[in-house]
Amino acid sequence: MGFLKEFKDFAFKGNVIDLAVGVIIGGAFGKIISSLVADVITPLLLTPALKAAGAEDITKLSWHGVTYGNFLSSVISFFCIAIVLFWIIKGANKISKKPEPITAEPTEDQKLLMEIRDILKNKNNL
Repeated sequence: MGFLKEFKDFAFKGNVIDLAVGVIIGGAFGKIISSLVADVITPLLLTPALKAAGAEDITKLSWHGVTYGNFLSSVISFFCIAIVLFWIIKGANKISKKPEPITAEPTEDQKLLMEIRDILKNKNNL
């Protein structure tokens, strides 16, 4: 019974569920970036370079029998993912930035109120 309780605590504590959600979203995000590279960046930006190289499709790029087109497409995808993740993490860090601790020194109003309190205490003690 102890093993099952430990496993339940581990599996449903949030760590495993957060990881599963991250993996699923990461897979979907990877598909979006692959589509961005294949369907948007390649046709718009790389078409002139591909035509100059004699290939209409990036996957058909080759040099002395080495087809480097898929690798080039993967490198472009990686940089797109890295840039987008950088922006997301940078934004998340801005949002979750912890406020600076408040100084313990009292304000002028608080000092004045403390002086009044102390004077009233002294008058009551006499």
